[in-house]
Amino acid sequence: MPKASSLFSTVSAALIGLAISATGAMAEKTKIDFWFGNSGDIAKRVLEVCDHFNKSQDDFEVVCTSQNGYAAALQNTIAAFRAGKQPTLVQIFDVGTLDLMLSNAYVPAYKLMADNGYSIDWKNYLSGVRSYYATSKGDMMSFPFNSSTALLYWNKDAFAKIGKSAAPATWEEAEADMKALKDAGYDCPMAIDITSNESWQLLEQFSAIHNQPIATRNNGYDGLDAELTFNKTKFVQYVTDLKRWYDAGLIKLKSEKAGEDYVTAFAAGKCQMTLTSVGDHGTITRTASPDMHWDVAMLPVYAGTERKNSLVGGASLWTLAGHSPAEYKAAAAFLNFIGQPEQALFWSTVTGYIPVTKTGYEYMKSNGFYDKAPGKGREVAIASLTASEPTPITRGIRLGGFLQIRNEVGNALQAIFANQASVQAGLDDAVARGNAILRRFEATYKGATLP
Repeated sequence: MPKASSLFSTVSAALIGLAISATGAMAEKTKIDFWFGNSGDIAKRVLEVCDHFNKSQDDFEVVCTSQNGYAAALQNTIAAFRAGKQPTLVQIFDVGTLDLMLSNAYVPAYKLMADNGYSIDWKNYLSGVRSYYATSKGDMMSFPFNSSTALLYWNKDAFAKIGKSAAPATWEEAEADMKALKDAGYDCPMAIDITSNESWQLLEQFSAIHNQPIATRNNGYDGLDAELTFNKTKFVQYVTDLKRWYDAGLIKLKSEKAGEDYVTAFAAGKCQMTLTSVGDHGTITRTASPDMHWDVAMLPVYAGTERKNSLVGGASLWTLAGHSPAEYKAAAAFLNFIGQPEQALFWSTVTGYIPVTKTGYEYMKSNGFYDKAPGKGREVAIASLTASEPTPITRGIRLGGFLQIRNEVGNALQAIFANQASVQAGLDDAVARGNAILRRFEATYKGATLP
């Protein structure tokens, strides 16, 4: 039997060892993976957000990795999930919302936060943002992150030469302005892009602010049996007018494939108006000549229209199933962190995106963000998103395979502008092909009930 002193020494050593081990365990951070789709400059900004969170506390570490594209982020996540190696958090773009909702591969945002002790006022999210990512009962499935909406960008110097000091509020006024700009010697009064990526602003935003359905069943919110209807709405008139203005030289088509996109053309002063995301506000601020005076306005509507809220674009953050309670605690902490008003100010300062909460917006206003560059003008996006309470049509789009449907819309517009199809025939064809995509999606999720 060991002596008492020897036993004491042995026990003391053991206790010290346990204390050291416990200290080490306490100091070890819980790591989680966050995959996002942004690339380029925005990717750098996402990494800054992650760095800010990691430095703000000692318990968790979020490892953030760009997947170099929204579509790639979705595809890589599906592959990783099948292999049992999915990240804890993933950024999914707006058109992938329904795919995630029906996947059963996620933990709903409202449940994640409640389970980890956070009391979130979900009504604090701007209504036009909240409705896109919520169930029909209003439960939030994911966290809105990089959010935007479409605006009209206009060159104040060019408009001054035609005696105008305000952007057109209606498409009838826009046509008159384009004609005046053309007569004043401007070769490109307005630039647009009709490729598949841009149906977001041409079809979706136009339809929302005019309260026109894209599909039956309240744009798919009421069931997977929805059918596309944009070939029978005011969108037909809009495409007809766009084509007429293009034929008259009032509109130019600008895209990356053609060598110069519409944002670059506007920033260079080559085109005097364009339609694009508020997310491009920062890019134009940085790249336009200091001598060029420009501004933004809400998208025009046809005369007599009661304007409704525009749609939110961008992406949201989803928490994936299959992780430990500790990892979910880390995810909740990160999501709570990025929802703070101070982070909204940082995010909007270094990008062109808008705050997604009322408190974030008010905080930014109180700090003078919208009084001067780079923020001046971006409040117009908030006004657009909150122009009305969302209607059953303007709350969002809940259609499966919508990325493919966007491709069909882009193909139809290109055929129309190339005189390979009439406006009605082109849109009818896009609807027929799009409905085939919807039927395949419906068959894949046969019997599923939309949340």
